[in-house]
Amino acid sequence: MGMIDRYLAYAAAFEDAYASDDWTKLEPFFTEEAVYEFIAPAPFGGRYEGRAAVLAQFQNSVNGFDRRFGSRAVAVLEGPVEKDGAVWMRWAAIYTLAGAPDCRIEGEERAEFTGDRIRRLEDRMTEAEASRAGAYFAQYGAKLKPAA
Repeated sequence: MGMIDRYLAYAAAFEDAYASDDWTKLEPFFTEEAVYEFIAPAPFGGRYEGRAAVLAQFQNSVNGFDRRFGSRAVAVLEGPVEKDGAVWMRWAAIYTLAGAPDCRIEGEERAEFTGDRIRRLEDRMTEAEASRAGAYFAQYGAKLKPAA
């Protein structure tokens, strides 16, 4: 199985973990010493080291952000492709909220592998995207469900 196929299997497992809230489903996709880094302005950015910390961050992020909306959809804008020894893609996340326009956030993701496991996963969001998300929260944040 090539890197792109393994990445697609990980992405499908992520959606399954999201639906079931069973983040252990992602364990086979990460090395024990995996690093996840969200390279973005505050409050979005952060670095998490070790598989357990990465999976805990996924769960915390989903519960503190995604689940506060009515629904969430992820769209692939470009890729995935092999680029500089890793899998790269550009994505958009679209969140719906009753009584408010959709919140759309775009970014890039890069996954480096050791064998068939991710050793480093990076998501990037530009300053402009973070600013747009912040403006959305300033205007519509009171309509969001409480954080889980």
